[in-house]
Amino acid sequence: MKDISTSSYRSARNVAYPKKRPSPSGISKAHKTPVLGFLPAVRKSPYSAKAALLQQRQRDAQIAALRRQGVLLEEEYREDIRFYMHEMERYTVSSSQSMDQQPEIRWHMRPCLVDFLVEIHFAFRLRPETLYLTLNIVDRYVSRRIVYIKHYQLVGCAALWIAAKFEDSKERVPTVQELAQICRETYDESAFIQMEGHVLATIQWTLGHPTAEAWLRLMCCDPFVEEEKVQHVARFLMEITLFHREFIKYLPSSIALGALTLARFLCGRSRHLFEETEECREIVELLDNRLAKRVNDLSETLVKKYSYAFYSKAATFVVQYYLQGGRFNRQQIIHFPVTPKRSSMSGTSTPMSATTTISDVSDDFPLTPTSPSSFSSDPFSSSFLSEDDKENLSTTFEPAVNKQRIEVPPEHYLPHEFVAYSRPALHNLNGSPRVTAVA
Repeated sequence: MKDISTSSYRSARNVAYPKKRPSPSGISKAHKTPVLGFLPAVRKSPYSAKAALLQQRQRDAQIAALRRQGVLLEEEYREDIRFYMHEMERYTVSSSQSMDQQPEIRWHMRPCLVDFLVEIHFAFRLRPETLYLTLNIVDRYVSRRIVYIKHYQLVGCAALWIAAKFEDSKERVPTVQELAQICRETYDESAFIQMEGHVLATIQWTLGHPTAEAWLRLMCCDPFVEEEKVQHVARFLMEITLFHREFIKYLPSSIALGALTLARFLCGRSRHLFEETEECREIVELLDNRLAKRVNDLSETLVKKYSYAFYSKAATFVVQYYLQGGRFNRQQIIHFPVTPKRSSMSGTSTPMSATTTISDVSDDFPLTPTSPSSFSSDPFSSSFLSEDDKENLSTTFEPAVNKQRIEVPPEHYLPHEFVAYSRPALHNLNGSPRVTAVA
């Protein structure tokens, strides 16, 4: 007799897994399980769905803003990129102490070279990163090689040429003929090519320097997009740091954060105290002191560059602010109170009041807790208020005090009776009952 259950099982299995015709080449593929349908999506509440949609839009706006600024920073690699940038900025930092040992070059010559490079950079419409990379290449080369005055301008032009090739598009890079013409034929065209190779060999072809401009773009787009005027003022302040020696020792990330902090304050925006570091505050103080004392000594080329409407007239805004006597308001960061520690006390004890004497902190007896004066029913607690609190008390109120009980207290009271008579009664004694008890 035929097994009906087995046949029905096989027929059902053949329907679910139909047999395929054999391949003419003799190759048969293994059977695959049917693809299961997608699980139904978890239903979200209207509030959570709206919050998730808003968060996704903000994230897309941040990435779009970064891409418009030329920064291709994907969200999943953001932390890795920041970590690598921090490593590279420490690796490519220059040494001001080594630059001090130059036999001919002095620091008062640096503003002249930077002013010259800013003018060339603005004339060729190069990217902002190119200027910062140019000065970084110059500083690293001067830190390792002896440079004479007659070659100082040549080093600056060669560094600008290298940085433009690295950062800018090909059609914007100046040619050797243009560089020679800018220098008024002081150097031959072959001198620029030779100096370019010498500079690259000295810095070991390391050009991946995270500039202050790159850091500023990240800070202005994360976690939210900064205003355009704040960005322009910060860029103006950052370029001021290129002229002076005291800013060379700081990392580009600290310079960008310090310039952005000061720009937010000047534009009337709120400070981000949780982002500020110690180096950031030092940079803000250096910039504020220099602008307050020597605002008229700023580079004319730099002031003219940032006086255009394209840069929101950032130079005019900053100069007028400091000419009117404005200064940076150094807000003190609020520190939370720390619980004091007793070095000579036992592990468990109650807090001391302002009237605690040496005998009260003895290890022989536990300390007596005291309640705040505003909630205390103790008639003696008002005598230990501060001067400001005494002014708020009524002058007509006189507590009823049993003076006879306080003036002649016995000398053998233990702590439980001390609580009954209150702490002021103990302070009227010539000697402490605890000392007597111990003796």
